[in-house]
Amino acid sequence: MADRDLIVRIAFGSMAAQTLRAAISLRVVELIGDGRRAAADVAADARAEPQSMTRLLRALAGLGLVREHAPGTFSVTSAGTLLDPGRADSLTSFVRMFTDPALTRAWEHLDGSVRTGKTAFDGVFGTDFFGHLARHPELSAEFNAAMSQAAGEAAAALPRAYDFGRFTAVADVGGGDGTLLAGVLAAYPALRGVLYDSEEGLAQAPQTLARHGLTGRCSVVAGDFFRSVPKGVDAYLVKSILHDWTDDQAVTILGHCREALPPGGRVLILEPVLPEVVDPGSEPGLTEAALTHLSDLNMLVNVGGRERTRRDFEDVCARAGLRVTSVTPLREAAPFSVIEAEAAGPVPPEGRERYEESRSEAGHR
Repeated sequence: MADRDLIVRIAFGSMAAQTLRAAISLRVVELIGDGRRAAADVAADARAEPQSMTRLLRALAGLGLVREHAPGTFSVTSAGTLLDPGRADSLTSFVRMFTDPALTRAWEHLDGSVRTGKTAFDGVFGTDFFGHLARHPELSAEFNAAMSQAAGEAAAALPRAYDFGRFTAVADVGGGDGTLLAGVLAAYPALRGVLYDSEEGLAQAPQTLARHGLTGRCSVVAGDFFRSVPKGVDAYLVKSILHDWTDDQAVTILGHCREALPPGGRVLILEPVLPEVVDPGSEPGLTEAALTHLSDLNMLVNVGGRERTRRDFEDVCARAGLRVTSVTPLREAAPFSVIEAEAAGPVPPEGRERYEESRSEAGHR
C-alpha cells in the first residue's frame, strides 16, 4: 500500500498546486486574518458560494495551510501566512507564476520533449519563453516578482556563507529587481554594486534599491548578457541564469564574465548542484532532491536549459576560461550552492564565436 500511496500522492500534486492558486485568487488568507473565522463569512467577503468555500478551506486544512477548529471555523497556519501578499516573505507571486498556464501547458508535452530533446514551450506558444514574457508585460511583472520572492532566502543566506569582504564591487548578472544584490550590499557596507539585466528584468529594480537605501551604492545597467557584461567590478554573481540555457549559451555568458574579470576576481554561480547519482536511499516523494530534478525537467520543457552536476559546471566553466575552486551549499537556502570560479588562463578562442550560434538557438530576455 505504501507504493500505491506514493503514486497517488504524486498524481494529486497538480491539484494541490491549483488549490494554492485558487486560495490566492480568492484572498482567503487575507480574509481569515490573524484570528478564527467562519467559512460563510470568508465566502461572503470573497463573493463565493459558502459550501464551496468550506470545501476549499478544508482542502487547505488537509494541506496544512489552515486549521479547522470547529465545523466551518478556520485559522491560518504559519505556512499559510506565506500566501498573504502583504508579507515581506510572501510566496504569492511565486505560486501564481508556477501554476500559470505559461508554465504548466508545456508540461503536457513532456514526453515529446524527452523523445526529441527539444523545448515544448516554443511549439505551444509560438515563441520562446522569454519572448512570450516580453509580449505580455503583466506576466513579465509576475515573473519578476516570483523570482524576487524565490531569491529572498538566498539574499539572506549568501552574505553569511561567502566572504565578500575581499571585493570592492560586485555585479549581479541577470539580477532582476536586485533582491539578491541588496542582501549582499546590506551586509557589506563598503561594497559597491552593479545590477545588470534587460529592461524588462530591471523594471522593479529602482524600488527595491530605494527600499533598502542602496540607490547611491548600486548602479542599474540595462543590457544583454549574451553580448557583454559590465566591467569595473571584481566579482560577478550569476544566480538562476545558467540553468535557463544550453551549455553553449551558458559558456557564452560565462565567457563574457571571464573577459571582464580582473586579476583576483571571481565568478560566483548560485544554482542547485545535482548529484552525480541520485541517492538510492533518499526518501521517496516530493522531497528537496526530487524538486531539483523536477526543476531540471521544467528547464527542458519551458526554456531549453538544464540543471547541472558539479562536473557539468566544471565543464562549462573550463570552456569559458574559468576554473571551479569551490562548491559551497547554502544550507539556509537549499538547494542552492555557491560555485566559485576563477580565471584559468585566457578565454578560449571558441568563446568569441559562440554568440550568434547561441542567439539563433533560442530567444533571450
